[in-house]
Amino acid sequence: MKKILLLSDTHGHVDDHIIKYVKESDEVWHAGDIGTTQVTDTISNLKPLRAVFGNIDNHELRLSFPEELLFECEDMNIYITHIGGRPGRYSKGILEKIKSLKPKIFICGHSHILKIQFDKINQLLFINPGAIGKHGFHKVRTMVRFVVDKSDIKNMQVIEVER
Repeated sequence: MKKILLLSDTHGHVDDHIIKYVKESDEVWHAGDIGTTQVTDTISNLKPLRAVFGNIDNHELRLSFPEELLFECEDMNIYITHIGGRPGRYSKGILEKIKSLKPKIFICGHSHILKIQFDKINQLLFINPGAIGKHGFHKVRTMVRFVVDKSDIKNMQVIEVER
């Protein structure tokens, strides 16, 4: 069983509120637009971090993190990329990857719009945690936490932070 904190679109921002939830997690997953290495250094000094780079990330972050991640957590295949679209309107090339990789959870960021939806057609849980950073049009900062227990996802919680 692993407690996961899911972030996206920090845009260089990390604060005590984020760190509080990092400390309560077993792993942190970041779906891109990290912004600065200060964000990843701060998080990875506390907990294991899995991250992908996003479209605003510089060469240093692009050298440190991949564009996409496919990994296993407990008994589940996880696929993370920054720009992924959403069920019914996946970004170019994403649907083909989903069909070939067959993840149980597909995670992306980019839109700054929180969305958690079961994709019945592709039999996966889609998660976009919104944006926890302070840059962008979003009015509420969001992140998501949940537990992966073998092949089950439990205790899904959206954490909202005023801007």
